[in-house]
Amino acid sequence: MSDITPTTPDGPPAYVIGGGPAGLATAAVLGAYGVPAVVVERSGAVAASWRRHYDRMTLHTTRRRSALPGSPIPRSSGRWPGRDAMVRYLEQYAEEHRLEIVTGVEVSRVDRAPEGAGWILRATGGREPRTDAVVVATGLNHTPFVPAWPGRDDFCGELLHAGHYRRPDRYRGRDVLVVGAGNTGADVALDLAQGGAGRVRLAVRTAPHIVRRSVLGIPAQSCGILARRLPRRAVDRAARGLARVCLPDLAPYGLPQPETGMSALLRAGAVPVVDTGIVRSIGRGRVEPVAAVESFDGDKVRLADGTDIAPDTVIAATGYRRGLEDLVGHLEVLDEHGRPPLLGRRARPAAPGLYFTGYTNPVSGMLREIAAESHRIAKAIARERARAAAAGSG
Repeated sequence: MSDITPTTPDGPPAYVIGGGPAGLATAAVLGAYGVPAVVVERSGAVAASWRRHYDRMTLHTTRRRSALPGSPIPRSSGRWPGRDAMVRYLEQYAEEHRLEIVTGVEVSRVDRAPEGAGWILRATGGREPRTDAVVVATGLNHTPFVPAWPGRDDFCGELLHAGHYRRPDRYRGRDVLVVGAGNTGADVALDLAQGGAGRVRLAVRTAPHIVRRSVLGIPAQSCGILARRLPRRAVDRAARGLARVCLPDLAPYGLPQPETGMSALLRAGAVPVVDTGIVRSIGRGRVEPVAAVESFDGDKVRLADGTDIAPDTVIAATGYRRGLEDLVGHLEVLDEHGRPPLLGRRARPAAPGLYFTGYTNPVSGMLREIAAESHRIAKAIARERARAAAAGSG
């Protein structure tokens, strides 16, 4: 589609900003509740962030528990669907649910309507559609973040964010430092080690919690769902017991057991590192954990333990920023970290009709949470419209 004007005659549309899983799921469920929806995507196609993932990227959650509402992920995608399978699934999802999607249009700002009721979207091309319901679903992986390490800009080697890493071919025989021991950093380091990099080091600031992707056929996601219902002490005891039974001692390799319990990690909104081969690679010396990066100096990288190393390439798996400040920061709906504090069906009293989805990554699975949020948001919007209609007819 080339324009943002809806073609459905069934009433005013709700606008969904972002054509990733969260945006598509919410639009589909809105349609099921009788609310027309227009998805506005700044790139040229849906699933833009998935298309940018590295080639070996696979879900750490199962196919069955990662499907969006109304459409299962095909069995041909395997138990742990990969990047290409997910892109195909999201494309087919949009077609199957006949979603109205505007691509190549970016919403730069959401403003309150002058009369005080509803919202105006400021979009490219001077478009300014109005609506009573806006769902922001631009995603967690919006803006790559690289720390401002001293000397970073004068580094003589190659420095890139993990969001720009695709495959290991061009790093064969090279000395590569991956910074960040989260799931992305672990996956990229493993990919490099298996793809022929000459040396792979993984810079770790805080020892991560590591879990097997499945134990005796039971996926870690199942344990994560249970963990959200258990007391903190029970979660910590279970996590320590599983680690002792299922994982080797990595302390000799520079990865001791974390000092804090698993429950503290989950309360902070983080997730453990899911092992898809990184533990074996560390044990075999193919991936070397080292101290965190402190600074750069010419062709050298200074680590927190005072060591200087000279990698050819540094890949920063240092996360993303949500990038919501320009879009909605002026509406006072974000906390001090730029996060929307209220998610799902709950809108702030000062911003009725404005919703956010896809900004949490719970241990039970982001896609599973997105599916649940889509129902809560659609139900809230449909209920509010029904109240408004009843009040108008009265």
